[in-house]
Amino acid sequence: MIKGSCCCGAVKFELSAEPSMMGTCHCSRCRKAGASTIVFVKKDDLSWIDGKEHVALYQPEPPYKYGRCFCRLCGSSLGEILSEDDSFPIAANALDTAFELKNQFHEFVSEKPHWYEICDDAKQSDGHPDTP
Repeated sequence: MIKGSCCCGAVKFELSAEPSMMGTCHCSRCRKAGASTIVFVKKDDLSWIDGKEHVALYQPEPPYKYGRCFCRLCGSSLGEILSEDDSFPIAANALDTAFELKNQFHEFVSEKPHWYEICDDAKQSDGHPDTP
């Protein structure tokens, strides 16, 4: 089991399996939300332990479509943890238990701030990575 939580501990969850993918988004929206490094999890692998009622959803104005979840008590970014999709991204920083997965991609590197240096060999793309 991989345990996860927010900063204040009000929100707690577990993953029954390791995330399938990890990547870093450099777009201004992800940076502002404090969740640039994300992991993709399967809905069936996520179990709520406590505090789902403390998760708030920020729904952006069009043309943006992906909502951002956060703890309404401490503000910790949780990615799209309330998603009903079969697989969705959550903030890697919300995971408390170590896991083996490494960063596999960098997206929106065209929006990366000049002060941030990419220090790995993961694939880079100016937008969303190409999917097979």
